[in-house]
Amino acid sequence: MNRLIFHEKDAEMHVLCLGSHPDDIEIGCGGAVLRLVEELDNVQFTWIVLSGDESRRKEAKKGVDTFLNKKNLERFEIKNFRESYFPYNGAEIKDYFEELKDLSPNIIFTHHRRDAHQDHRLVSELTWNTFRDNLILEYEIPKYDGDLGTPNLYAHLDASIVQKKINYITDIFKTQKGKKWFTEETFRSLLRIRGIESNSPSRYAEGFHCYKMVF
Repeated sequence: MNRLIFHEKDAEMHVLCLGSHPDDIEIGCGGAVLRLVEELDNVQFTWIVLSGDESRRKEAKKGVDTFLNKKNLERFEIKNFRESYFPYNGAEIKDYFEELKDLSPNIIFTHHRRDAHQDHRLVSELTWNTFRDNLILEYEIPKYDGDLGTPNLYAHLDASIVQKKINYITDIFKTQKGKKWFTEETFRSLLRIRGIESNSPSRYAEGFHCYKMVF
């Protein structure tokens, strides 16, 4: 398995996390976020969630506060675009993405371009429209549609980080517990499969789709 080390421990790093809905970021790349916070001395996050009603907005705020230390959070925003209708409000959402062009993140976490959820696909498309010279890692979210693909970049996760990620998600996002897929077993199973694919020493990993990388 080829490995690439692309950042010094004490160098400044800026990370942009984009999610269509509360819990997307945490499910898709929460383990990688926890690793970055744990391993790097100077990492700053911009964390943007694009929709959510009142109860979900509270969960989103609790999510970012739990996954990040206060010193690591540079900017947090939660917008009120209509959930499940993103493609029909595309111009308004694109206008918002235009406002993000001044950001210069080292890494961008966003949705997978072939995600079956229409909101997720639009956010992925607009991420690529907006950012041309940044490392974009597309994360995956399990769902009924069966749209999981084959990642080509993996973040190995220690068992302690895996347990933290799962505990945080299931504890914070209580509005989602009625969904049959929203279980500890689901989250751990996907991390285990990606760990097998990437020969992770800990047995666990998150998978990402990376289409362009310059080093």
